[in-house]
Amino acid sequence: MTTPATLRLEPVTADNIDAVCAIQVRPDQNHLVSPVVKSLAEAYVHGETAWPRAVVDGDEVVGFVMAFLDIAWNPAVDPADRRSGIWRLNIAAGHQGKGYGRFAVQAVTEEIRGRGASQAYVTWHLGEGSPEPFYLGLGFQRTGELSGDEPVGVLRLT
Repeated sequence: MTTPATLRLEPVTADNIDAVCAIQVRPDQNHLVSPVVKSLAEAYVHGETAWPRAVVDGDEVVGFVMAFLDIAWNPAVDPADRRSGIWRLNIAAGHQGKGYGRFAVQAVTEEIRGRGASQAYVTWHLGEGSPEPFYLGLGFQRTGELSGDEPVGVLRLT
């Protein structure tokens, strides 16, 4: 990572879509996160709640992050339970371990805070190579809930 001043999140546009779609995690992580192209398709389908962004350092796209904003978490149980959080995080294999993931999560949580939410959520796959230690290290705490077979984590933003 160069300097924090060079890091930013940018919307996915016609100018950067090829670089964004080229983002690939390490081969041993492929079972942990969907490819960016699937995320962009989901963002298209869920346009009102998806917030996809390129993670950019200087002029280089180094990752992709997508948030979900103000979704009804489990409307059959509690229609008032609306949540925002990290939906997807892909940092290019050659750029991992440089602080880009931490930056992306912090930038998304600042966006969520700026929209008035007091908590941010994330889910993760368990097993070998799980990102659980990464998210717990950023302050997320398990809620005790599962989304499918993935644990749910929450970060208090206040």
